[in-house]
Amino acid sequence: MLKMKSIIKFVILSCCVLVSCNTSQKVVYMQDTVAGLPVETGVYAGIVVQPKDMLSIIVSSRDPELSVRFNLPLHQLYVGSSQSSSGYNYRQLGYQVDMDGFIDFPILGKLRVAGLTRDRLANMIKERLQEDLIRDAIVTVDFQNFRISVLGEVRNPGTFNVAEDRITILDALSRVGDLTLYGRRDNILVRRENEGKVIFYRIDLRTEALLNSPVYYLKQNDVIYVEPNRTISARSEINENRSIGIWLSMASFITSITMLIINSIK
Repeated sequence: MLKMKSIIKFVILSCCVLVSCNTSQKVVYMQDTVAGLPVETGVYAGIVVQPKDMLSIIVSSRDPELSVRFNLPLHQLYVGSSQSSSGYNYRQLGYQVDMDGFIDFPILGKLRVAGLTRDRLANMIKERLQEDLIRDAIVTVDFQNFRISVLGEVRNPGTFNVAEDRITILDALSRVGDLTLYGRRDNILVRRENEGKVIFYRIDLRTEALLNSPVYYLKQNDVIYVEPNRTISARSEINENRSIGIWLSMASFITSITMLIINSIK
């Protein structure tokens, strides 16, 4: 009797270990990395301006009267709904990039900005201003519509604004609370718009090849989708009675294996 109990415990423990190992392999990020060994990442080329982008361009100098004519007015935004929290915020109006990649800038006229990074665009405007208009011009360019959307099996799905230019897919996932245990790490889908076309990429968070993916560094309006694994997909298709039946089948299966082992020993 004692020997039979030991065999049953061994079978149950073995099943638990197998399930645990399999689960770990499915959820651990970048499993093939070696501690202390440098890994090259894809070259970060910076975010470039695209049609339909909204840009904030501010010109400043020692003489405010010279620079003010190049700056758009502030836009008043109403914030809050309750009496205690309501108020107004102000934001600089932006320049809408048209479908041909141009903006209409005061005095300088139409400027082609598509394909330029923030720094290159700021330098271009600065050089144009310094030719005849403002000798000590300082130009600051920011994106007003740099947004990333994360959908699917994450803890807090949604869309958020990005203040900085450089953001990785791991940064984006951390902002939404990471994947749930039911999210597939091996088949993340990233949707990207590029020159009027939509491109889809699939990446595996479990391998260091992620670091060289074209979507490791995200761009404006990228959409990340985390699909559910088989467990959650199956759960959505079966009712409570069938779920109980599956557990009973598993219990029956384990019992059958145990009895085979016992009979073979006899």
